Amino acid sequence: MDIKSNISDIYSSLPDGVKLIAVSKFHPVETIKKAYDAGLKIFGENRVQELIAKQPSLPEDVEWHFIGTLQTNKVKYIAPFISMIQSVDSLKLMQEIDHQAGKCNRKIRVLIEVHIAEEESKHGFSHDECKALFNDKTIGQFHNLQICGLMGMATFTDNEEQVRREFEKLHNLFEDIKSISSTDNYIFTELSMGMSDDYKTAIEEGSTMVRIGTAIFGTREY
Repeated sequence: MDIKSNISDIYSSLPDGVKLIAVSKFHPVETIKKAYDAGLKIFGENRVQELIAKQPSLPEDVEWHFIGTLQTNKVKYIAPFISMIQSVDSLKLMQEIDHQAGKCNRKIRVLIEVHIAEEESKHGFSHDECKALFNDKTIGQFHNLQICGLMGMATFTDNEEQVRREFEKLHNLFEDIKSISSTDNYIFTELSMGMSDDYKTAIEEGSTMVRIGTAIFGTREY
């Protein structure tokens, strides 16, 4: 697996302004370092224990994104260094991130996760819940968060039209929320959708961040 070549191929397919998040979960530090040396700086992990084990062994300028289900009692372990939490799926989690960020004297960037897939196993706010969150200014109570946009995962299916419809629906929600008068703690600029199998479709539907693992690193080492 030629990581450098894979990264080059992916970058050549990304429009200007689309960020590449390398999903490094289950891959060892040595493999992540190869991707870093090839020019990647943003890495996504989905397990707190794995992330806090890797973080001290990699360069300080690595930008870590948390992309998996995050339990509130684990936030304190990543709050001192995490750059972005992409998977904020409840008000309770937002409250804890805000609390821990304040204790670290930091402002943590977050994305609100929206449930767009058919699978019940996926997490996130419903479309209506997400709109309500912004319409009633609930998010205005948080002073140690910077809410940067939305994140979603499409249904795992070979039906490209279904995936496209789900991405389109999320993009429409993103644009609707952007039109709502803002509060001091959010700048709505990021729409994170698309992974190795569907990132090109996601970009066509307005994604500004793609989360790619297998197409960079190959099959995960469980």
